[in-house]
Order: sequence, then structure tokens, then C-alpha cells
Amino acid sequence: MIMTDNNNWKKVAFRNSRGLTLAGLLYGTPEETGDIVIHCHGFTGSKEGGGRALELGAELGRRGWSTLVFDFAGNGESEGDFANITLSGQIDDLTCAVDWVLKQGYKRVVTVGRSFGGSTVICQGTRDPRVAGVCTWAAPARLLDLFASFTDEPIDGPEEMVAMAGEGGIIYLKKAFFQDLKLYDVPGDAARLAPRPLLIIHGTRDGVVPPEDARLIFEAAGEPRELVWIEEGDHQFAKHYDQVWETLFDWLDRHFKRSAS
Repeated sequence: MIMTDNNNWKKVAFRNSRGLTLAGLLYGTPEETGDIVIHCHGFTGSKEGGGRALELGAELGRRGWSTLVFDFAGNGESEGDFANITLSGQIDDLTCAVDWVLKQGYKRVVTVGRSFGGSTVICQGTRDPRVAGVCTWAAPARLLDLFASFTDEPIDGPEEMVAMAGEGGIIYLKKAFFQDLKLYDVPGDAARLAPRPLLIIHGTRDGVVPPEDARLIFEAAGEPRELVWIEEGDHQFAKHYDQVWETLFDWLDRHFKRSAS
């Protein structure tokens, strides 16, 4: 399903393997370029990224790339209950997004993810050889440690739900979320991405995900790999998003010469 809006973005929808409809926005067409970036939001985020993700997609369009942004299940306009989210579920959502863009006629897919979306693109990319390259922004490497720090409740107790501190207040997740995190090793998955390129971007002043996590991912990864520090950058890159964008553009130019339209 595709509908055109007034900003050159098209509303799209596709299903994940659990039968939930995911809401997305697409900039560009496969007739204009065979190359597409799938941009994944962070924990409790949304496809628009407060508008920044849409601005980035428009700029990528001027540089010859289409962009798909979408809401993971349970987030934004997508179906599902946020309390049911898991990393496995997000990996499935992203895999179905890759399925969808390839069916539209795109030939080359690069994934970009911020924060928990960054962990997702690493874990998904190593399992999906159709992904040509992966870029992360402020991605956590030690998932269980990070998310356990957001709650004072035991994550292995008898209760089904865990209350966590989120940016917008208290949120609730099922304990299956934490059990599922134990199935994944983000640095280990980064090691298996090679020889596909990996770009890791992290702020030196990230107060949510320790910069050391970026180092752990980088040291585990094979070549070609790059770690770019954004000096004084916080978790949102609030005052430094232009540097993040330019780093991404440069990486795309060096590793992915435009395929023929």
C-alpha cells in the first residue's frame, strides 16, 4: 500500500512475520535509484525521529539514495503492543522491511540504526546477507546491562511485567524482553558482518550508552570497519547531528558507488 503525501514522502505499510502491519515512509523510487537506506529508530522512538529522520532522508535523496523509515511493532503508527517488544521482534521487523524494499525493485540495501535500533541493525545484518552495509549511531553493545539499569525491579522475578524509566515517564515491558536479550551478542554479531562495511558513530559525551560500547563493537568487528567519535556529542547528537550526517554521507560515497538506475 502506497499513498503520496505533500512532502515527497510516501506512506507505506507492510507486514512482519507475526502478522502485524508496520507503518513506514518512503522517499524516492527504485526507478530513480537502485540504492536505499533503511533507517531504524531507537528505543521508544518513531520513524520520523522528531523530524530529523525525514530531513536526513530528503538529503539522502538529493545524493542519489532512497530512504525507508518505519515504526517497529508496538511503536508509533505500527500495530502491536509496546510491552511485547523484543530484539528478536525488531530483527524480524527489519528483515521484513528488507523483503519489502527488494520486492519494490531496489537492488542494494544499507541499514542505519540509532541506539537500540543500532544494535538491531548489527544483529539483523549479520543474519541477512542481502544487507550491503551497516551504520550505527550510539548503539549499545552490552544490552542486558544497559536495560537492567533502567529499572529497580528484579528482571528475573515472578512478576510478568517490569516498570522502566523512559524518556516520557514510566514504561512497562514484559520480562521476556530481558530473556530475549540474552540470546544476542552485539560485538560477536558485528564480527560476522565482515567483509561488509560497518560504520560506528558515537558521541564522547553520551550519557545513556557508554562510549566504551562503541569501542567494544569496533574491536570485535572485522574490516572494513570505522569508528568515528563525535566530540562533545550526547546520546541524541542534539548539537552535532550535522557532523553525524556528513560522516554517513562520506562513508556511503566511499563504500557504495552509485549503482545504475
